[in-house]
Amino acid sequence: MSENIKKSTVVGGVGAVATVATGATTASAVVGGSAATIMSATAGTTGAALAATAGTAGTAGGAAIASGMASVGATVGGGMAAGAIITAAAPVAIIGAIGYGLFKWFED
Repeated sequence: MSENIKKSTVVGGVGAVATVATGATTASAVVGGSAATIMSATAGTTGAALAATAGTAGTAGGAAIASGMASVGATVGGGMAAGAIITAAAPVAIIGAIGYGLFKWFED
């Protein structure tokens, strides 16, 4: 590795690429799809679990996931598909940011 490139920069770049790739992969699976297609594409993922926490109070299971994805998507002017993309990419982005921060903190 070049002496001019800091490890934190590399880790940050890898995290950004992974986040974009996750978002793009999820988008290709859910954009234009029905609610059933979106649920099928995201079943069992960390994004689905994250969406369930944002779901409407009093709902459980698929209803919590669907309402959570719709709520998250609504924050950017979209719907359930946008929420699915955001909730899929968010954990990857968070891990990338933590990795970058740790490398940055311990760099000379």
